Amino acid sequence: MAILSPDTWQFICAHRTEDVRTLALQARKYPQVDMAAAVVQIAGWQIAEKKVPLWAQTEGVQYPAHLSMEQCSSEITARYKASWLQGDTMTDLTGGLGVDCSFLARNFRKVDYVERQEVLCELARHNFPLLGLPQVTVHCADGVEYLQKMEPVDCLFLDPARRDSQGGKTVAIADCEPDVQKLEPLLVEKGRTVVVKLSPMLDIFSSLRELKYIRQIHVVAVNNECKELLVVLQKETKSPSEGSGEVWISCEQAVNNFLAEPFVFTYSQEKEAQCPLTDEVENYLYEPGASLLKAGPYRLLGARFGVKKLHANSHLYTSDALVDFPGRRFRVLEVSGFGKKELKQLLQGVDKANLTVRNFPASVAELRKKWKLKEGGDVYLFATTLDGDRHVVIKCVKA
Repeated sequence: MAILSPDTWQFICAHRTEDVRTLALQARKYPQVDMAAAVVQIAGWQIAEKKVPLWAQTEGVQYPAHLSMEQCSSEITARYKASWLQGDTMTDLTGGLGVDCSFLARNFRKVDYVERQEVLCELARHNFPLLGLPQVTVHCADGVEYLQKMEPVDCLFLDPARRDSQGGKTVAIADCEPDVQKLEPLLVEKGRTVVVKLSPMLDIFSSLRELKYIRQIHVVAVNNECKELLVVLQKETKSPSEGSGEVWISCEQAVNNFLAEPFVFTYSQEKEAQCPLTDEVENYLYEPGASLLKAGPYRLLGARFGVKKLHANSHLYTSDALVDFPGRRFRVLEVSGFGKKELKQLLQGVDKANLTVRNFPASVAELRKKWKLKEGGDVYLFATTLDGDRHVVIKCVKA
């Protein structure tokens, strides 16, 4: 970690909001400034301002190169984890930039941050005291080696690297570093509660097949984009087959940094739920939020909110009266089949629309081209299938 001169710090503070590419070209104008270091810090601060506001608001915090900033957790997801994890001792085995650790640490008396990249450890040693976290000890070490020698703690946290040797993204548990499946028996021995952050693209059922000690799964979406899949591992005396191991799924949705009430369920509840299907679209249409679409409590959504499902595979719902549904809500203006006359009437005066396809034999791009529609505007069109396998287009506006 570079030690920044007062002139460089002054320059960083004065030019934080400016374009870093333009600044990089002005190095000759500021010979007393380490421009390369300044540009890294300004770019990092600009990402942090949006992604980790508390860090951006804390004077003196330093940032790493671009990739680590792009890969780090957001403040909203870190605060979410901190809302339900607490205890006396915690170890973060894959410290990284330390965003998750910096928020989780506030709930623990003693915290160990473990990271094998020396540059990130230096940043952590610099940043944690500024963030008011004297209880965090930084260890520059391999997480797996540290795990083998460490004493048990209340909470173990790890975020396995999800990139291969060529820098490409990986999804499967076995392709991540470290391999949680191989480490699982040791993890649950060393941590009373183990929280593992997996790829949001990972199939939930594959994680249930591959990991023996899962007790909870948290699916976290921010602004309707699935950001994190968190699995909670705990060693228990009874096995899942003896009735104590039912996995609870918690779907979390944050919009504009505000977390809504979680939707919590088990897959046995989903299997037993009764959800009516319908071949008629009523006054309101509902699309589940991203975390719900990921986790799949499709029958339970109908049962708990008193709405009808358009088709077993469409994952859209309808009702006569507006309900407080956990997702996007729309007021239906018109429903059309795919006859030429019907479609012409539905699309009359519409030159742009937000188009979604659900359980329908054509893509958004194909329909947009066919109907000559630009993207955007206040009109929403859903091409989907109703119970009875009738294809329709639903025209609506946000409710």
